[in-house]
Amino acid sequence: MLTLAIPDMVSPSYFPAVAAVELGFFKAEGLDVGLELLFPIDAAYRALREGAIDFVGGSAHAALSAFPEWEGVKLLCAQSQGMYWYLVMRNELGARGDLAAVKGRSIGASSWVEMGLRALLEDAGIDIQRDQVRIGPVPRRPDERNFGVAAAKRLQEGAIDGFWANGMAAELAVRRGFGTVVLDARRDTTGEAHGYTFPALAASDRLIAGAPETAAAAVRAVVAAQRALVERPDRATEVGQRLFPPDEAALIAELVRRDGPYYDAAIAPQTVAAMSRFARRMGILQRDVPYESVVAAQFAPLWAVA
Repeated sequence: MLTLAIPDMVSPSYFPAVAAVELGFFKAEGLDVGLELLFPIDAAYRALREGAIDFVGGSAHAALSAFPEWEGVKLLCAQSQGMYWYLVMRNELGARGDLAAVKGRSIGASSWVEMGLRALLEDAGIDIQRDQVRIGPVPRRPDERNFGVAAAKRLQEGAIDGFWANGMAAELAVRRGFGTVVLDARRDTTGEAHGYTFPALAASDRLIAGAPETAAAAVRAVVAAQRALVERPDRATEVGQRLFPPDEAALIAELVRRDGPYYDAAIAPQTVAAMSRFARRMGILQRDVPYESVVAAQFAPLWAVA
């Protein structure tokens, strides 16, 4: 059996990979693939480097946590387009677009994910040190398996002032009446910031070289899942009912419907260029690398195949 690791099971942005397993699209390609929840994202990429797993479905830029300078890993396809996290604050602290709401506040964010928020705040002229913005991990109880859901609970409890996490966490906070979306990175940013990172499917160079048809089949499975979810978002519910707590299972189809326009497997050269500039700015990449060093471009013809 092959193993696909993801860092947050309930994220709609990672859902194409989850659906590819749970709705049988990997099986249709002749692959026996199991899901593993492996948090944080750098732990998932380390497991990929060590050969303990076969694929990672997570943030593209975080591959650099285990594969410096992109040596030994490639992105096979995008799960969806654009940086995909939400900045959510307690209702009384901010309104949509008011990034100044973070000044003097504590924001929950997981490792590597927090880099996107830091860059966006810097873009907005906010100095994290000067403006006393505290960005860090969220305390989680043993039974809390997903970071975003835990972050929403800590916000509701008043342990933090805001969080930077996935669409499910944002939806829970808004629907339960204690959180306001200050920034939706996918919809409220354009150009360079939109390309800081994106949800990808990644594999080691070892797997790609040794089993290229396995890598190709994985791409086809994710593309097929994307198409199926765009055509019928309600199919997400059957997956959610098997894997998610009841509240999250009830919401996933609506979140998938909203994200459907972004379910595109293509990885454009300009996206990789923007991500590389972001990575250099964050100090996690030391040199410019060509597109082919980041993306397994031989599979590009499969990105548009249903």
